[in-house]
Amino acid sequence: MTADNLPLLLEPDELEKNLGRDDLLVVDLSKPDTYARLHVPGAVHLDYARIIAMQKPVMGLVPDDATLAAVFSAIGIDAGMHVVACDDEGGGRAARLLWTLEVAGHNSFSLLNGGLHAWANEGHPLDSAPAMPVAKVFEVHRNPTPVADSSYIMEHLESDDCVLLDARSPDEYRGIKKFAERAGHIPGAVNFEWTEAMDQGRNLRLKPADELGKLLAERGITPDKEIIAYCQTHHRSAHTCLALQYLGFERVRGYAGSWSDWGNNPALPVEE
Repeated sequence: MTADNLPLLLEPDELEKNLGRDDLLVVDLSKPDTYARLHVPGAVHLDYARIIAMQKPVMGLVPDDATLAAVFSAIGIDAGMHVVACDDEGGGRAARLLWTLEVAGHNSFSLLNGGLHAWANEGHPLDSAPAMPVAKVFEVHRNPTPVADSSYIMEHLESDDCVLLDARSPDEYRGIKKFAERAGHIPGAVNFEWTEAMDQGRNLRLKPADELGKLLAERGITPDKEIIAYCQTHHRSAHTCLALQYLGFERVRGYAGSWSDWGNNPALPVEE
């Protein structure tokens, strides 16, 4: 998942050193008004809605190959480009972009650790002029490995080798807050709210690896298991997937559609 010695989790100092490279593209998924005020110099803006599909009531699905190819080509991604993703919310939208790129067969990417919070608050250069993308030709080579669907989860529901990680809030997990026809969680899932991975004292970077690994292990989330992460639409849980990959977890899948799929399907079991 890395190229040219750029790590999966990229620090702002390291990104600044590499700005201007022909084979590096910074993609900013911040809110449009945030991007219009400040962004990493040269960063192209990408509307989050362009990288998800919906079949109401199911949200957060992966678009078809033609859509992905068109979107990624238009913003300047091809096989030789290393993508650095960032946003203004702690990395959720940025991580979903990287997960989608992996599904599309593109593995050369990094998450800017702390995103725009770390970049702006720590004195790195900022720009307000929109960057005009240089279109490339992106070819999709669909990779099913990062993806779980409801059928896959049902097949592994009783497996001791698999852990379901619910990245939603505790109230959603317990069924107190309801954002689908049914409330609760997938049977056997453990709750690890996505923001628990963020270090609030270091501009929303991921917590140090040892601290984060301990928090996960306390819930039975360990690198020897296959982890399937979900939230409401695989937005928050995309961040969790990336955190797990950063820690060296090798078998990580994200559930596109997540609870908007599971919670709206009366044929699937629910636990509260």
